[in-house]
Amino acid sequence: MSATPVYSDPDQPARFAKAKEENNQRYLDITTVYDPSFLKGKRVAITGANRGIGLALATELVEAGGELIALVRSSSDELEALKPAEIVKGIDVTNDEECKNIAGQIKGGPIDILINNAGYFMEEVETLDNLNFPEQLKTIDICACGPLRVSASLINGGLLKEGSKIIMITSQGGSVSWRTVQNPNGCDYGHHMSKAAANMMSVLLSQEVKSKGIMIGVFHPGFNKTEMTAKYKEIWEQEGAVDPSIGAKRVFYEAGRLSMETTGKFINCEDGLEIPW
Repeated sequence: MSATPVYSDPDQPARFAKAKEENNQRYLDITTVYDPSFLKGKRVAITGANRGIGLALATELVEAGGELIALVRSSSDELEALKPAEIVKGIDVTNDEECKNIAGQIKGGPIDILINNAGYFMEEVETLDNLNFPEQLKTIDICACGPLRVSASLINGGLLKEGSKIIMITSQGGSVSWRTVQNPNGCDYGHHMSKAAANMMSVLLSQEVKSKGIMIGVFHPGFNKTEMTAKYKEIWEQEGAVDPSIGAKRVFYEAGRLSMETTGKFINCEDGLEIPW
């Protein structure tokens, strides 16, 4: 009998095809293993909770009986309909002062789980012919520096205590090892650099807060059908892209499993396996 693989497969179509061939229910139907009861009564702060995967996470949380603290630049009708416990508006994760003040704007007490979900992806495919350095720096600021600003505010503000968790929604696109498989022709410089930077930040943070008993999950949420991935919609079905509601369950399943033993590890929420750096 072959040993259980430690690392996920970098070939997305092959990974999805193998899951179907093996009838891997963990991959194909997360509801067969996911129990949301651990979220009941938990105070969970989510950045970018007004749309996309962030809204799906917020919806899943509220349906499970958790308390939603939405950290957003602006709200949305869909978010308001969830009746969050708190909505902190006007949060631009690239703004130092706005992020420093987040902890002071949360009134309901400590946070059990912080999900850094706010992200950005340049719509055009970036090649040597259209390099956009301002967009690259913007992407890195939002995707790598932004989660650190938010996390620092809540940690330094005393809202993340021993036993709390920080979930970093990064991407398999941040794996340097996987670029030769997933990007054989290169391209999309800003996106991949930002995710690699986010991963580095997450590991360094996990080391710094380990003594505080705070856990850091570095998660690839899987391939989700959102506005941000619409540029790849022609391959959604081939590569197993899912509705954000499924992606949200995958993320929370791994969040529930996160421990001090697995803090700082880079996990693929599709199959629960590690992704190499």
